[in-house]
Amino acid sequence: MKSSPSTPTHPLALLAVDGLLSDEEREIRATVRAAADRELRPHIAGWFEKGEIPARELARTLGGLGVLGMHLEGYGCAGTNSVAYGLACMELEAVDSGLRSLVSVQGSLAMYAIWRHGSEEQKQRWLPKMAAGEYIGCFGLTEPDAGSDPGAMRTNAKRDGDDWILNGTKMWITNGSVADVAVVWARTEEGVRGFLVPAGTPGFSAPEIRMKLSLRASVTAELVLEDVRLPADAMLPGARGLSGPLGCLNEARFGIVFGALGAARDCLETAISYAKDRTVFARSLASYQLTQQKLADMSVELGKGMLLALHLGRLKDAGELTPEQISVGKLNNVREAIAIARECRTILGANGITLEYPVLRHANNLESVLTYEGTSEVHSLVIGKALTGEQAFR
Repeated sequence: MKSSPSTPTHPLALLAVDGLLSDEEREIRATVRAAADRELRPHIAGWFEKGEIPARELARTLGGLGVLGMHLEGYGCAGTNSVAYGLACMELEAVDSGLRSLVSVQGSLAMYAIWRHGSEEQKQRWLPKMAAGEYIGCFGLTEPDAGSDPGAMRTNAKRDGDDWILNGTKMWITNGSVADVAVVWARTEEGVRGFLVPAGTPGFSAPEIRMKLSLRASVTAELVLEDVRLPADAMLPGARGLSGPLGCLNEARFGIVFGALGAARDCLETAISYAKDRTVFARSLASYQLTQQKLADMSVELGKGMLLALHLGRLKDAGELTPEQISVGKLNNVREAIAIARECRTILGANGITLEYPVLRHANNLESVLTYEGTSEVHSLVIGKALTGEQAFR
């Protein structure tokens, strides 16, 4: 006699993940998820298809939700713990990686750079309005010929009296063409320094990059600096050398550790729902052993990734998280997320390639997530150096 179906278990419930969260963390997650489902998810397929987003409106919406710089203290920021921030990133990326990128670049790169390295005057000027979404920020480190090796940057800043003159080009800059302020890293005689470049500064332009096949629901731009004159107080006083921008990147990478799992979870939830409803040879697709094998394998990897993310979050809140541990999280969770997205596409068959379902959109986005904030190859070398003590980058 054929047994009747039992009540399905959510993939993350297999390992009782919710029991590892505090009431406040669960509440923040639920709030972000509800807002994302209500205000973002209904529009995301259209934004992706058009390759355009209402960035200003989105920033104000996200600011009102309290997720911009939410893990920072003061200046209008929510001051949550790292795990809560990670869970918010997860819920946003469950809708689309581009939306989480907007929040990551705003909060973990631009705002964090000012919060960590800026003067009190700079913090007061920019952070409250950035937290509210009234100002948008971007982070200019990557260059056309200096991605994985930021030490090879050519952008330079030279003194001219009390002023600085900046020249150079930055590439693949999220939020670039809509930003009110750009945090630009440049080489000086005293090492790499960070500068705040307001939009509209003469000689500064940010042409948008079009014809993308990934992160289409995200603004990506080039930053061009041609004899941009800035006053002395435009420089971030607390950052000297590459440790400044690299520290900011670690903040963003932490959000990705959680965020990528949101994309994976959305794909897996979609695949399970589809397999249960789809009839093949007079049976549900979910009832076949091959399908269940795929779903089981993906759920195991999603659960392992979530446990890793939570562990790293607890270490971060305790002030014990190391860069190589962040590399472990970024390498593993993005790699597994993109594998899950691709496998889920096979369960949906031809329907998996349409924007009616989110799976291939997530897979396309994760191709970018795999690359930015450190490629898988770079994170592998960071881990390799930690294990062997040997430098393999050069």
